[in-house]
Amino acid sequence: MARHLGRLALLGAALVLAGCTALRVVYHQAPSLSYWWVDGYVDLDSRQTAQVRADLDAFFAWHRSEELPRLAELLRDWQRLAPDDVSAEQVCTQFARVRDSLERGAAQAVAPLTRLALTLSPAQLEHLARQQAKSNREFEDDFIKPSPDKVLDRRTERAQDRIETFYGRLSDAQRQLLRQQLAASPFDAPRTQQERLARQADLQQTLRQAQADPSTARQRIQAHMNRFTDSPTPGYNAYLQASIQHGCRQIALLHNSTTPAQRQRAVTTLKQYEADLRTLANPG
Repeated sequence: MARHLGRLALLGAALVLAGCTALRVVYHQAPSLSYWWVDGYVDLDSRQTAQVRADLDAFFAWHRSEELPRLAELLRDWQRLAPDDVSAEQVCTQFARVRDSLERGAAQAVAPLTRLALTLSPAQLEHLARQQAKSNREFEDDFIKPSPDKVLDRRTERAQDRIETFYGRLSDAQRQLLRQQLAASPFDAPRTQQERLARQADLQQTLRQAQADPSTARQRIQAHMNRFTDSPTPGYNAYLQASIQHGCRQIALLHNSTTPAQRQRAVTTLKQYEADLRTLANPG
């Protein structure tokens, strides 16, 4: 749950990367969308509902004032980079800036996540376990059960949709390049699923330990969240880093294959997102 709740709490930053064409509308709805997502995982009661809604409102107020201006500057820098070729190192530098934003948001989310963790009943923990199992089945249906070609088709389609949000329609050669890069990526669905299962078990244990000793609850929640970026699973951090490096090379290759018109489309799109974020950060 902590990972999933953290993701929702970081929705504001994620919207920038999702390429939402109605960013302002979605951001305004983010507290409510986040609440319903959390409720789906743990089936909140009335007292928890009031606290979670207040915590989400406070989080997004912080995010609006502290992170949106930073993200707007990030988008402005991307506009400066977009007209030219880029290197994988440049892409990874920008990825690190996004990661820093997400980590700041995660740190801000620790206290409200701890408050919620301490109030979860045994029935709610069982509900969480059922939702985790459902998520695992969906992952298997998407990435493990289908043939490798079908999995690659799905990954290519999703990636293409995100990329075309910025550049417009890709050419046949660009779509082939994208598919080749995804086929060559280190992505390993069974390995990823095993890590998911480990983190889910870790979460259940963390919640029970936090409830058994509330004085250590915040530290336990923070440590659980840290284990997503610094996994105790042997070899997993190297696998994750290899995936990031490959992703940086993939983005650089695709960007460098784009035409001047596609790059101008990206600049225009990024400029609009920047304007949206600045409006959201200064609603008055």
